[in-house]
Amino acid sequence: MKRVVGVTGLLFCLLMAGHSAAAARVKAFVSIAPQQYFVQKIGGDLVDVSVLVAPGADPHTYEPKPRQMAELAKTGVYFAVGIDFEKAWMKKIAAANPQMRIVQTDEGIVKTAIAGYQHREHEKGHNEAHGKDKQSHQHEGAPDPHVWLSPPLVKVQAGHIRDALVAVDSANRKRYEENFTAFIGEIDVLDAELKSLFAGSQETQFMVFHPSWGYFAQAYGLEQVPIEIEGKDPKPAQLKKIIYHAKEHGIKVVFVQPQFSAKNAETVSREIGGQVVAADPLAGNWAENLREVARKFKAALR
Repeated sequence: MKRVVGVTGLLFCLLMAGHSAAAARVKAFVSIAPQQYFVQKIGGDLVDVSVLVAPGADPHTYEPKPRQMAELAKTGVYFAVGIDFEKAWMKKIAAANPQMRIVQTDEGIVKTAIAGYQHREHEKGHNEAHGKDKQSHQHEGAPDPHVWLSPPLVKVQAGHIRDALVAVDSANRKRYEENFTAFIGEIDVLDAELKSLFAGSQETQFMVFHPSWGYFAQAYGLEQVPIEIEGKDPKPAQLKKIIYHAKEHGIKVVFVQPQFSAKNAETVSREIGGQVVAADPLAGNWAENLREVARKFKAALR
């Protein structure tokens, strides 16, 4: 009987210890799934991470659900990334929990403009007329928020994540710093793989519906050619120019992301005798997704 009581007591203690450990975890929210990957890499089992934008939803127009706002009231830290819905909702998110630490993981990153095909042509003509390079006009138009698709820029985000976790849970500083160092090493390996993959590519242009891949393209010497213009579907005359450009450059693949309609992409692909291929900028398995998308881009460049 004493043995049974002893075993029962031991199990109870283990259960309570596990419960205490879970309760002690830092509760965090992120805007999109790739950020969850980053926070988990640095926080490990010390952090409980929730994603605000549900899979398949458009982060440009997302509206948090009432239950999510309730969860935010119990959250210790929110990792923002500078996407559109944050601009509309961040004040309400902050008001839901004034004690919550809000961290801008994109802080310090110089953002370039989202350039549609029309903007590219205007910029090209302007630069040729005035002898200026692309960098001179990188701030025209709305800033591109898709910084998480560039491994070098993710290293900046990772630094902000590490610092915030150390600030809210200084007792585990060593763990966070060790995890951060390991993650930076993984990013460097990925970056080297992608540089090697695209090294020597003679064709550099790939066509996308929504211009999510600008920073990725910059990192690896590529150029995205978007169908969407300033966040809108192109007009017939604009679409005609895009199709002509694709034919002129031998583009046979149009990349689309699952969060948007592929209607115009399918129109272009039919006109150029090509195909529509998925490339998701919001996939949660960040590193493997970039490898997979990179291989698709490389195949399309041949």
